[in-house]
Amino acid sequence: MEVEGVPLDDKAKRMRDLLSSFYSPDPASFAPSLPPNTSSRFATLDTINTTSFDADQYMNLLVQKSNMEGLLHKHVEMAAEIKNLDTDLQMLVYENYNKFISATDTIKRMKNNIVGMESNMEQLLEKIMSVQSKSDGVNTSLFEKREHIEKLHRTRNLLRKVQFIYDLPTRLEKCIKSEAYADAVKFYIGAMPIFKGKIFSDSESIQARAEAVMLLKQLDFPVENLKVKLFEKLEQFLVDLHLESPSRGSISDSASASAHEASICEFAEAVRAYKVIFLHSEPQLSKLAQDLVTKHFDATHQQINKQVRSGDLLSILRIIWTDVLLMDKVLPEASLTDFALQSARVAVKDYISSVFKRLLLGVSDVLMKFQVTQKEGIEEDSSLQATLEASKEAVMQGSIDVLLEFRQLLEDNSELLLKLRDSTTDWVQEGFQDFFTKLCNYFLLLSGKSNAANRDLSFMEGIPGDKIVPALVLVLAQLSLFIEQKAIPRITEATSCFPGGGTRGFGYGPAFVPAEICRIFRTSGEMFLHIYIRMRTQKISVLLKKRFTSPNWVKHKEPREVHMFVDLLLQEFEEIRSEVKQILPQSLQRKHRRTDSNGSSSSSRSNPLRDDRLTRSNTQKARSQLLETHLAKLFKQKMEIFTKIENTQESVITTIVKLSLKSVQEFVRLHTFNRSGFQQIQLDIHFLKNTLKDISEDEAAVDFLLDEVIVGTAERCLDPSPLEPPVLNRLVQAKLAKNSDLSAVSS
Repeated sequence: MEVEGVPLDDKAKRMRDLLSSFYSPDPASFAPSLPPNTSSRFATLDTINTTSFDADQYMNLLVQKSNMEGLLHKHVEMAAEIKNLDTDLQMLVYENYNKFISATDTIKRMKNNIVGMESNMEQLLEKIMSVQSKSDGVNTSLFEKREHIEKLHRTRNLLRKVQFIYDLPTRLEKCIKSEAYADAVKFYIGAMPIFKGKIFSDSESIQARAEAVMLLKQLDFPVENLKVKLFEKLEQFLVDLHLESPSRGSISDSASASAHEASICEFAEAVRAYKVIFLHSEPQLSKLAQDLVTKHFDATHQQINKQVRSGDLLSILRIIWTDVLLMDKVLPEASLTDFALQSARVAVKDYISSVFKRLLLGVSDVLMKFQVTQKEGIEEDSSLQATLEASKEAVMQGSIDVLLEFRQLLEDNSELLLKLRDSTTDWVQEGFQDFFTKLCNYFLLLSGKSNAANRDLSFMEGIPGDKIVPALVLVLAQLSLFIEQKAIPRITEATSCFPGGGTRGFGYGPAFVPAEICRIFRTSGEMFLHIYIRMRTQKISVLLKKRFTSPNWVKHKEPREVHMFVDLLLQEFEEIRSEVKQILPQSLQRKHRRTDSNGSSSSSRSNPLRDDRLTRSNTQKARSQLLETHLAKLFKQKMEIFTKIENTQESVITTIVKLSLKSVQEFVRLHTFNRSGFQQIQLDIHFLKNTLKDISEDEAAVDFLLDEVIVGTAERCLDPSPLEPPVLNRLVQAKLAKNSDLSAVSS
């Protein structure tokens, strides 16, 4: 069949294409298309059905290939096709519209049906919940009966076994009489697992397990093997018992404590059963119980080494004592209370020792921090005052903190700690005595005074391998004074009110002797002051030695200015002055100036060489006059140059200045000077006389020592002709002006 001259398969093809274009989201995917970049000269009349259809190109091609008649025919043909397509499209729309209407009706019916299903599902859910509730009620009501039935069932099985065991002798006797030896062996072998099972079963009563052992003995079974296996089971309990630290879920926590208590109760019950079942087993069990206590205290010592606090230690000791009392009821032959008491004595004593060790390390850390900062040139937080206050805090507050920890032990009312209270008080007092003794030895070791007692300080990590800085020795001196005057009285007062004590015995004396500790630190403090002065003086002596050994004094040139070593010497004095001002107190006495009793003021300011202007040409006469003047001063003044060193700024500085000037005098006596060398020393000493008067406390003694240097130099001089006063003053003023300019620039 054809429609307006169009073949049937062409029509069907157009219908398929039409349906595809209607339902497809991308009509281009179903429509034929020309390959890309197809030129117009390869286009045909079939391109009308492609997505790349070009109407102008198609008309040009149609006009080129057809005449007028062909064009009219093509017009009629295309009009018919358009009409057919419109008709087909209209029919297709109508058909699909009916389908859409039918689908809409179906969806509405489904919605109505689903609404009904929801109500049915809710009813079904309510019925299921009701059934479940009734089922739970039935289970609850039948639970006790079910448990009872199961218990009766187990009892029946047990009775069967017991009946079998009870009838076993009779059955064996019958088998032997009837010579049924195979049956007798079968009955005998069948009874063995029952007996052994009863022995190893924890659910069986102790009496039943003991009877099973007695029956096995009557059957000549090797019961010793079972005894060994049961004992190994008890030993395995100790292996599996974990005693962890308090910070990681230990037995001192509430949850873990309950589990631990249950385990110990189970172990105690097992020990009691073993004791009943196997007679004369007390020695083995006692050793096992003591191993339990030993394992407890081994874990305690591990916690002590980790610096456990007293509160945690108390919790651990309470749990240990509870376990000991529980095991003592089961096995009194082990004497666990005495054994645990001895172990607790060692543990508490080690704990007290570890606390004092921690306190000693705390003081050491403060001192070593200053040592490191000084050696590495770090200025932050490295002042003497800050270090001294921090070290005082480490001693005083640290001692108060450990006293609070020890008070917790002493005030605890548990039975174990009450038994150890008197000993604990003595250990604390012994600990303070030992702590301060070791602390003093540590100070001596730092300052270079090592002795045999310092072998006890092998645990210290704060002992420097290099030489200690002098400023730290000054800190040790003041810290020793603080310990003597402040720390020891405070600690003595705190420890005197401790409960208990006095277990050391009459022959040992008191555990803590404050007077002895005060004496040690008072002596050490004075020693540290002397060590500081010696260290500072030795450093200055090195400077002086370099000064006097470098030049050739016999060929010395005429002095033009004050020598540079004077600046270095004054810098050392200023550094010392800065250090002692930070931590040493000032003297309460007035500064010692020269008076008429030991020489007039004018004579202290004047140089005896200034009166020798008329005799400079005569060297021998000048030397004689110098000696006469010097001797006159010695008999006139009669002053004491070196006095006792006091713990004050002025005393320490003055002592160092005096020792330094004495060193200058000794170095002068080792050399021979020409006139220029003598004048250089005269100029340097005259400048020092003007500058040291504000540093030294004993100005008269310093002036005397300076004059001694000049006189000693004159004695060693080939031509002791001094500089004229105007020249001397001019050079001194020039040096002062130069120093003033340098100070202004640096500031």
